[in-house]
Amino acid sequence: MSALRIFTAGKCGKQIFRPSSCLRFASSTSPAVNETKDQNAAVPTSHGGYIYVNADEKSMDFKDVTDRAATTMFLCELFRGLGVTLGALLKEPATINYPFEKGPLSPRFRGEHALRRYPSGEERCIACKLCEAICPAQAITIEAEERADGSRRTTRYDIDMTKCIYCGFCQEACPVDAIVEGPNFEFSTETHEELLYNKEKLLSNGDKWESEIASNIHADHLYR
Repeated sequence: MSALRIFTAGKCGKQIFRPSSCLRFASSTSPAVNETKDQNAAVPTSHGGYIYVNADEKSMDFKDVTDRAATTMFLCELFRGLGVTLGALLKEPATINYPFEKGPLSPRFRGEHALRRYPSGEERCIACKLCEAICPAQAITIEAEERADGSRRTTRYDIDMTKCIYCGFCQEACPVDAIVEGPNFEFSTETHEELLYNKEKLLSNGDKWESEIASNIHADHLYR
């Protein structure tokens, strides 16, 4: 209850007093702290066995009063702020002229998805469905069939980009680096249907960003 009264008094702007015995007990339990205290620190005012713990009141000496009045009358804080603004005007701006200028991206940046091909033009995906199984958002749908040569390839590879959380699990799970999250982050659309990617869209993304994707994978291969 005493703690509640102190909190309530502080919220109401009243003077807060704490029993001096509590302060003596706290000081006796932490001697190491007391040794590091400034010897010139002001001693709190005592009122009948209680210690005044509010913020110190402003001094009413003539010099202090005139200093505060001059600061208010001559708008010293305003001119200090203008000085900071003028100093910033002479420095190189921290902003860039987007979209004509773009900042650097990490090789591990996870952007728009893409399906990659081998240099021969054959698609990398072997329809193992590990990406579909590991996707926490269940955004990937794969259908596969066996080819005449016995290899498995996908007939359907869909990603609902509105469900994707860009965790990168699909990329980490893929044994042949087929599905990746590329460096492109500018793929906003006006309709929901445009964010339902099929296999053709993902392969076209891979063809478009293959050079950047390959360099990012090479830069990160030591940590994979």
